[in-house]
Amino acid sequence: MDELVNKRINDVIKGDQDAFEEIVTMFQHRLYHVCYRMLGNPQEAEDIAQEAFVRAYVNIHTYDQKRKFSTWLFRIATNLCIDRIRKKKPDYYLDATVPGTDGLNMYSQIAAAGDLPEEEVERMEAQDRVQYEIGRLPEKYRSVIILRYMEELPLQEISDILELPLGTVKTRVHRGREALRKQMGNM
Repeated sequence: MDELVNKRINDVIKGDQDAFEEIVTMFQHRLYHVCYRMLGNPQEAEDIAQEAFVRAYVNIHTYDQKRKFSTWLFRIATNLCIDRIRKKKPDYYLDATVPGTDGLNMYSQIAAAGDLPEEEVERMEAQDRVQYEIGRLPEKYRSVIILRYMEELPLQEISDILELPLGTVKTRVHRGREALRKQMGNM
C-alpha cells in the first residue's frame, strides 16, 4: 500500500489533482475516527479531518517519502485536534440542569437508540464512560491513549506522529493509563 501511496503522491506533485482523491479515499475513515475519538464531536471531527487533508495536499511537497504517509497525515490531524481542544471551552455539562424542566439534566436529552437488551445498554454505558473519561485526560495523555488503544498503533508510529521520543511516548501511555484508572475508580 505504501508503494501505491507514494506513486499517487508523485502524481500529485507532478500536477495530477485526481491522484490525491485516491489517497483521501484510502485514509478518510481512519482519519475521521482518530479525530472523532479525540474531539468527541462528529461535525468537528469531519471538519478537522477535511482540514488535515487540505493541509496535506497543500504541503505534499514537504512529505518525506521514506516515512509512512499515514504517520505524516495522522500527525497533521492530531496537531489540529490538539489546537481545537485548546481553543474550545465546554459550553455545557451533562450534569447541568436543563432550564425550564423539573430538575432534568442533560443526560435526559440524549436520544435513545431504541429498546436494547440490558447487557448492550451496560456495554454502551461503559464505552461512553471510557470515552468521556478519556476526553477528561490532559491532552498529552489523551492523544497517546487514543492512538495506542483505540487506533492500535505501535509505540514507534505514535512517536513519529507526535514527534516525541519513544521513551516519552511510553511514559505518557503508562501515566495516561494510570490517570484513566484513577478517574474510572471502581468501574
